Amino acid sequence: MTVIATITTSVDGYVTGPDDRAGQGLGIGGERLHHWVMGGPWTYEGGHDTRAATGADREHLDRLWTRVGATICGRGMFEAAGRWGGTNPFDGPLFVVTHRMDDAPDPSTGFAFVEGVEEALERAREVAGDRDVSIAGGADVIRQALAAGLVDELALSTAPVILGAGKRLFDGFTEDIDLRIIDVVRSDLATHTRYEVVR
Repeated sequence: MTVIATITTSVDGYVTGPDDRAGQGLGIGGERLHHWVMGGPWTYEGGHDTRAATGADREHLDRLWTRVGATICGRGMFEAAGRWGGTNPFDGPLFVVTHRMDDAPDPSTGFAFVEGVEEALERAREVAGDRDVSIAGGADVIRQALAAGLVDELALSTAPVILGAGKRLFDGFTEDIDLRIIDVVRSDLATHTRYEVVR
């Protein structure tokens, strides 16, 4: 079982554009980060298919997600995604790291609120069995997990865009970590690099 942190950044290291919120989950201009996921340009207002990736992008996604038995994300990502309309979009349960439990969703939705990254990982490992656990973001949860030594692999997709503002993946991160490149896949919409976190 491997713990994989997965996220997409711009060339200048942003994981969202400015003003990320429900209905505009990747911020202003940030939807360009996920052209590779959606199979091309898309808008917040229009319908978009999160399973429309093709070619090398589809191969990259399939390599990652067929291994995953449970997923972790932060409260910010959960809310910015509009709570995914109340339906878990991931295979297996989604553990949401939060300090506020008063509005926890019904467990039958596939979502579970937990108070910290370590508790989330412990619970995710229990249900994932021999399958992998994905830490899908946001940036703060990935930073916490890396700093705590909980991540085995970092799967970083870089979209060919410079956003100039928003939330950066490694803002305020002070750890010194070595990475070993496992795999690189590229398309016209992203470069996907998988790193082993060297301990």
